[in-house]
Amino acid sequence: MVYFENPTNQVVITAVGPDNIGLADPLVRYVTQSGANICEIQMFNRDSESMFAMMIRADWPLQKIPVEQMRQALQKLGQEKKLQIHCWPLIVTSRKPRIALCCTKHPQTVLATLDAVKNGQLDAEVSVMISNREHCREIAKQYDIPYVAIGDEKGRPDNKRFLGALDEREIDYVVLARYMRMVPEEICWSYAGGRIINLHHGLLPPYPGATPYSDAFAHRMLTYGATAHFIIPELDAGNQIIHQTSFSVEPSTPLKEIIKEGQLRNEPKCLVQALQKVVSGAVALHFNQVVRISNRHEGE
Repeated sequence: MVYFENPTNQVVITAVGPDNIGLADPLVRYVTQSGANICEIQMFNRDSESMFAMMIRADWPLQKIPVEQMRQALQKLGQEKKLQIHCWPLIVTSRKPRIALCCTKHPQTVLATLDAVKNGQLDAEVSVMISNREHCREIAKQYDIPYVAIGDEKGRPDNKRFLGALDEREIDYVVLARYMRMVPEEICWSYAGGRIINLHHGLLPPYPGATPYSDAFAHRMLTYGATAHFIIPELDAGNQIIHQTSFSVEPSTPLKEIIKEGQLRNEPKCLVQALQKVVSGAVALHFNQVVRISNRHEGE
């Protein structure tokens, strides 16, 4: 296991917008001239989509330039270059991290996350629920959480409304609690660097796709599971796994019972435990790989 020192002074900066000449240099120049040390840079440039995207992770002189001051300067730069710029401290310490809980139909992981926040198991706040369907609206009312519906009558999401709901509330973590739609590249890049967490209802990497229970059942598996992982712009969950949980069944257990056990108990447990790791700063995403952050008190 690779350990990294607790990066409480690190920030993540993302920039997304129409492709043009000379977009990266001003960002890098501002970061370095502010006295920051760049730890990681990722860039995306696809001519077919005419989109520019960039992510910077840097050691930032927070005592000299607070996050809010940095955010204001970068937003001004973004207006000049027609870029949408986001920035966050890698580990939120000044307040509870804000979560956007995204769902489609299944309520189990949503309820588990809300209950974990309510009873203090998860040191965060759910600032909004976002869904392409109406199935979980009553849950939002029950927990007094704003509910933003982004889907049409067929569940097709309005991704501009999706991104707007995130930005309006200055969300720290986007949690896909069985949100059954693809997240577009623009949102993936805007919230890159370990800000989007997905709950997949199967064990990765052997059982990806929409039907992992059925696929495992077809292979006569007796162990089933769930995987929580960071979302990155490219489709790859190989190195971004945060947490996995599993359960075993007896031979000849019906598929319906297996799915029920997974949805009611295993998936909720997996997501909550993964979120505990992320919001506490126990793990982070470096160069598209999950790393464990060392505890300064370990061994004392």
